[in-house]
Amino acid sequence: MATNPDPTTNLESTISTGLSITDNDLNDLIKIQGDLVRKLKADKAPSEQITEAVDKLKNLKKELTDRQAANGEESTAGGEKLLKTPRGTRDYHPDQMKIREQVFRIIIDCFKQHGAETIDTPVIELTSLLTEKYGEDSKLIYELKDQGGAEQLALRYDLTVPFARYIAQNRIATMKRYHIGKVYRRDNPKMNRGRYREFYQCDFDIAGDFDLMVPDSECIKIVVEILDKLDLGQYKIFVNHRKLLDAIFAVCGVPDSHFRPISSSVDKLDKTPWSVVRNEMIHEKGLSPEIADKIWSYVQMHGNADLVDKLRTDAQLMALKSASEALNGLEVLFRYLTLYGVMDKIIFDLKLARGLDYYTGVIFEAVLTEYQYDPQLGDDQVAVGSVAGGGRYDELVHKIDPRQRRVPCIGASIGVERIFAIKEHQMAQSKMQTKTIETEVYVASAQKNLIEERMKLCSYLWTNGFKAEMALKRNPKMLDQLQYCEKNQIELCVIIGSAELQAGIVKIRDVQTREEFEIPRGQLVEQLRAYLTKVRQRPQESSSKTNNN
Repeated sequence: MATNPDPTTNLESTISTGLSITDNDLNDLIKIQGDLVRKLKADKAPSEQITEAVDKLKNLKKELTDRQAANGEESTAGGEKLLKTPRGTRDYHPDQMKIREQVFRIIIDCFKQHGAETIDTPVIELTSLLTEKYGEDSKLIYELKDQGGAEQLALRYDLTVPFARYIAQNRIATMKRYHIGKVYRRDNPKMNRGRYREFYQCDFDIAGDFDLMVPDSECIKIVVEILDKLDLGQYKIFVNHRKLLDAIFAVCGVPDSHFRPISSSVDKLDKTPWSVVRNEMIHEKGLSPEIADKIWSYVQMHGNADLVDKLRTDAQLMALKSASEALNGLEVLFRYLTLYGVMDKIIFDLKLARGLDYYTGVIFEAVLTEYQYDPQLGDDQVAVGSVAGGGRYDELVHKIDPRQRRVPCIGASIGVERIFAIKEHQMAQSKMQTKTIETEVYVASAQKNLIEERMKLCSYLWTNGFKAEMALKRNPKMLDQLQYCEKNQIELCVIIGSAELQAGIVKIRDVQTREEFEIPRGQLVEQLRAYLTKVRQRPQESSSKTNNN
């Protein structure tokens, strides 16, 4: 029995025999192989089969990349100029923008519900402000080329350091603020995992000297509220304390000067095996094997609030004042989180470090349980790390402020790009069509030479608060107008003709049911509002019936 040949296997033989193959051929084969990988995953095929298909897909992509690189980064094989966004950036299409707007709306509403006001800061900051604030990640800062001026500038790495500068510069003592803006990192981008070089951050911060753990618990509560409303699936929020982690390092024999570098190593344990991190600690960071193994005996511990009591039985740890203070603070935090009804989402995890140098107290990170990275599946998967995180940074304003004022701060940041990636995946899986425009009434004409009548009617609808539009041609075809309404999910179409104008009536068409009825022109506003209300109840009613069944 004859079988269909594998096109990618044919490609390998074509390449090996030196026959000519074009970039278009490669693009076609990449699409075919990508479809095959997705089908194997959907069918839950054996992991060996999936791995083989993924490896073949990677080889095809590498072949195409190598060919394009050989012809120059901005040229295709045929010599045409290649239009593309810079690596690690993306365009947003209308359906993607709709998802983004919805996500932003949920996040902003939650921030406002908690009494936050918003600010904006420049996307460029003085390089001297940003350096030495991010530890090992400082190498990821985008520094701008010197233009001969006195100021050395860089693109902001996050929204936290600019906020601390804003607090210091404006001599602010207390503030609850949110800020949504783009930040930039010279990271190795992984687009399908929501990691970009240009991306949005959505931050909520509380600045001021308040009572122990009250602002901290509110920040974590906000993260829970946002993730619940976004409906991304199950998640956990990992919590730790920087002072406790530093105390553990001290007990293990880590020199004070190595606390931050070792903290950066521990921060990799969520996605890197201990054997690799241990090797880094010993051979790159200079720790002895005994110290590294003692660190491991601590950082592999995790649990709920009961872990606080277990750690209090450690005499070496409790001999350090910083450890005792951290555990007392965590006990209060867990009590407040229990009052807020979110403790079931919390895991007290000693390996949580968060690599940024400015953290001084409680740190936390939210991770989705469904979208974890599977090394077996390679890069062709929707997988993200943390989708939110934050912590306390009590010394950052003090370090920035020339007057050395101390303004304690705690903040939370929502990883919206990763959330966008998941939402887009969910939308694709549901195969639902996204309504990208908000037009609710379309003004159409069934005859020629009625453009001025359509313009007058549109103006009347706009004046009365309706989202309305019409065809921008003088004599559009009726079929084209109705198809536009259906394609863009516009609820109602108002149709006028010479007969309707003479009789003082308009015809209203329900786009979804295609039902039509006439009403007096003088009742148009009231009737449209009433019918729009009726139409919008339809999805809720059908959804209710589906759920009841």
